[in-house]
Amino acid sequence: MPLLTRRAAMTAAAALGAVPLLRRAHAQPRPGLLRFGLSVWPPNLQPWPSTGQAAGMIKMLVGRRLTGFDERGELRGELAREFGRDPDGAWVFRLDPRAVFHNGERVTSDDVKWTIEQVAGERSTAYYRAQMQEIERVEAPDAHTVRLVTKEPIATVPLWFANYNMPIVWRGTRDLNNPVGCGPYRVGAQERGSWIELQASPNYWLPGLPRTRTIRMTLIADEALRLAALQSGDVDMIEFVPWTGMAAVEADPRFRLESTMGPFMDILFNGTRPPFDNPLVRRAVAHAVRREDIVRVAFSGRGKPLEGMPVVEGTPWWDAELSRGHNYDPERSRALLREAGHPNGLNTTLLTTGAFNMHKDSAEVAQQHLAAVGIRAELRVVDWSTRVSQGTRGQYDLAVHGVSADFNDPDGLSVVLDTSLSATHGRSFGLRAPRTAELLKRGRAEFDHARRVEVYKDMQRAAIEEVPLVGLAWREQGYGLDRRVTGFGILPGALSLSSGAMLEFTAVG
Repeated sequence: MPLLTRRAAMTAAAALGAVPLLRRAHAQPRPGLLRFGLSVWPPNLQPWPSTGQAAGMIKMLVGRRLTGFDERGELRGELAREFGRDPDGAWVFRLDPRAVFHNGERVTSDDVKWTIEQVAGERSTAYYRAQMQEIERVEAPDAHTVRLVTKEPIATVPLWFANYNMPIVWRGTRDLNNPVGCGPYRVGAQERGSWIELQASPNYWLPGLPRTRTIRMTLIADEALRLAALQSGDVDMIEFVPWTGMAAVEADPRFRLESTMGPFMDILFNGTRPPFDNPLVRRAVAHAVRREDIVRVAFSGRGKPLEGMPVVEGTPWWDAELSRGHNYDPERSRALLREAGHPNGLNTTLLTTGAFNMHKDSAEVAQQHLAAVGIRAELRVVDWSTRVSQGTRGQYDLAVHGVSADFNDPDGLSVVLDTSLSATHGRSFGLRAPRTAELLKRGRAEFDHARRVEVYKDMQRAAIEEVPLVGLAWREQGYGLDRRVTGFGILPGALSLSSGAMLEFTAVG
């Protein structure tokens, strides 16, 4: 059975002021230990629901997916040694016969089949449930071959299985709060809400990996303290370097900054009730906010305004005119409110989290600009777990969020634009954007590159009218590292929030 190659298949506290961190006994380095400063505590480690980047980073290390991304952001096999389409149009994945779960059981096609069935199940709360329901049949012709027959042709299936919410789990798992994975690490000791240790799996099958025996992730929620912990040597590496401190990390020869532009901030809507079930009101919100103020206040200038859909400039599907489809225009915003039947404006609420200053700062700037056009939004600031829960359940009117596309192909925008997919905290709740959803579907079914470009430009036009989200700002995303840390690199663009997978190759030397 001929298979396409992977490439052919998928061508398609100096700045903050020094804030001392109390030293603890466990802060002292030891051989084989990487000390990591974590920004938020993962709400849970269930394998398939989306509960944020911190949980995703751990899932990438304790689990393996069929596919993943290399340091250049190119698709590669993880559990799959090779993959491609067969002559009948089915996607075929050949599994690495060396792969074993943490309990010593071999990874087989039956485990992949079971995982897909659980994710697609009727009661599933999985992030990729809707995508897995596009698979008509999962075949396991032998222990190391998986054949996926989709209901319609889909060009991006291998990308779906690279998402950190799609780890393959042992089919004998009974407790999904403690799934049996097959990654380079497994969860060891932890003190809930404080620290968690990942220990290298003794039966990981790739020679020489992981490079570090233990990763100790310590929660340091305060941004200034997290940077100070790096500067004082209490940790070797931190995530979410505060934007006010990036220049200090770059200037200090002891450290290096790994950063890229890719994630973005946006406003989400509860589309199940007035007034945000009305696209005119959503467009009024879109034209009300001056994005330059968010870039300046929330990101110290290390970002850029996002006035259209989150399509990266320089890619074939980016268009200069479409990128300004929601440009700042308060008079137009007021006119849209009048047309929608709100000549005197309206009262609403705006959900955000205090776990990240960028969320709170972006929400405060947006709140001021919304008030200027008559949208009076009461700010509701909650912790991260509550933000995830309320966002997933639709317990808000407006919400400010920070997110990234799932991957750099435009189908990765489905995570934020396709509101027909299952509910998640990072997507507008219950909002109808049928043209946008249909064009996203057409794009993922199109194998011809030139046609895909046109489909995705049409998708942007539809989204500008239907407003499944309001883009606010692109932001620079950064990790701060001690110079002794080797092997880690941030992944490009939309993949930056998946960079935790690179910890498998990271060591302190």
